[in-house]
Amino acid sequence: MTNKVSEFHMPAVNLLGRGAVNETGARLAGLGAKKALLVTDAGLHGLGISENIAKIIREAGVEVSIFPKAEPNPTDKNVAEGLEAYHAENCDSVVTLGGGSSHDAGKGIALVAANGGKIHDYEGVDISEKPMVPLVAINTTAGTGSEVTKFTIITDSERKVKMAIVDKHVTPTLSINDPELMVGMPPALTAATGLDALTHAIEAYVSTAATPITDALAIQAIKLVPKYLPRAVANGADMEAREQMVYAQSLAGMAFNNASLGYVHAIAHQFGGFYNFPHGVCNAILLPHVCKFNLIARMDRYAEIAAYLGENVEGLSTREAAKKGIKAIERLARDLNIPKGFEELGAKEEDIPTLAENAMKDATALTNPRKPKLEEVIQIIKNAM
Repeated sequence: MTNKVSEFHMPAVNLLGRGAVNETGARLAGLGAKKALLVTDAGLHGLGISENIAKIIREAGVEVSIFPKAEPNPTDKNVAEGLEAYHAENCDSVVTLGGGSSHDAGKGIALVAANGGKIHDYEGVDISEKPMVPLVAINTTAGTGSEVTKFTIITDSERKVKMAIVDKHVTPTLSINDPELMVGMPPALTAATGLDALTHAIEAYVSTAATPITDALAIQAIKLVPKYLPRAVANGADMEAREQMVYAQSLAGMAFNNASLGYVHAIAHQFGGFYNFPHGVCNAILLPHVCKFNLIARMDRYAEIAAYLGENVEGLSTREAAKKGIKAIERLARDLNIPKGFEELGAKEEDIPTLAENAMKDATALTNPRKPKLEEVIQIIKNAM
């Protein structure tokens, strides 16, 4: 037994299911908001989705200003520009619409709006003193989990490093997961974000900070992803698959929000910050390689993961079962057309030492079950190239 006291964080209210987005305005008004900055990306804005959400909000008597400039892998400059818009429009709350990029940018804006300074001041764990301004996070992807977490990842454009801001004060006030908003996700994005959710669940399950609560969440997410993600990729209009992936990614998000992550994310953050590669794709490429490295530290858990993934492990040794689970992960990635390695994306061998050194400084590395040396992190990256 340990004397350590565990904490469990999540938004106070979480809405899941078809039509949930229609409650946005009333919920925002209930928080006392008068004018919200709606943070989204150019793609969703171009499709008119942000205007549809703004209409719902305005009908509840809350004013809206749309900031459609959230970038993939949002940067410190992106947050600063959004913060300027927040103040210029006299906003008192934030609504984020999109996937992880919109949520992370919006969280950064809301945190600095409440605490002052600049986003760099909050890199690390629980640095801020005040809760961010009220934030409603509306998800349009099923994978990042950012709408339920105390994590926000912002790229330092000068250092080309992703800053991990892990702070209870960046947990959204309310999260909304409406599968009807996810029907239009292209197959490649559906696959990458879905495997991001699987990565969250697996890293949380083998984390050194795992608890019975996070285990329960992670296990259910691991069971759901292989069953429903291929269906969602094959047919975006499969509403049962979309809805179940909403639950899978929310469960995984709550798991890693409280058990944290490991070296899949520690390394993925570096590829995202250095090359601006898509986060979900980076995780999907790295996951089996980090699992193989971690195997000796949590062999029993990796064997259990194989069974949760639907593999028949009857009669197998713990090691055989664990290895079968990792092969199942690799097979799922192949079926969903995930790139085989980072060279396909344009990564260069010469950058590996820098990527490895920065990965070892990442906050998510702290709860990895096996503690690597620099040369071992370099080898993981080489294997994933």
